[in-house]
Amino acid sequence: MEYVDIIEEGKELEKQVGKEFGKLKKRKGKLDDAFHQGHQEAFEKIDCLKCANCCKTTSPLFREVDIKRLAKHLRMSETQFIKTYLRKDEEGDWVLQTAPCPFLNLDDNKCDVYDSRPGACREYPHTDRKNMYQILNLTQKNLTICPAVVHVVKKIINK
Repeated sequence: MEYVDIIEEGKELEKQVGKEFGKLKKRKGKLDDAFHQGHQEAFEKIDCLKCANCCKTTSPLFREVDIKRLAKHLRMSETQFIKTYLRKDEEGDWVLQTAPCPFLNLDDNKCDVYDSRPGACREYPHTDRKNMYQILNLTQKNLTICPAVVHVVKKIINK
């Protein structure tokens, strides 16, 4: 199955999982184990470089430490980095001005600033973190972006 097809499947799944996620919140520790196992299995099958939909369609949140690291990597001031690449979103968080990500090389889907990338990029799609019950809303949204999340969630809700 092509990644585009999996993302379409994820869009349908996103509409259905609300009730399932409500039940999952009660599982807490067991939920983490299920997500972590699904995460490991997903990334044995999925090659992010063949997709890069996250980098093509969404922006990570940039924390101050990310801005400092990237500005240094790009040999520019933090102010210049912000002016060139970022904007404040509706919640007051720093995000990219444009999509796809300006650091995504569209020829091979590799990140031009990989070693200095923001923490949110390092952690994406967040399916291997602790206390998954706290970010099920984000996970539900990520069903429309990431084939790995679709794989993980389908495994957990037995679809």
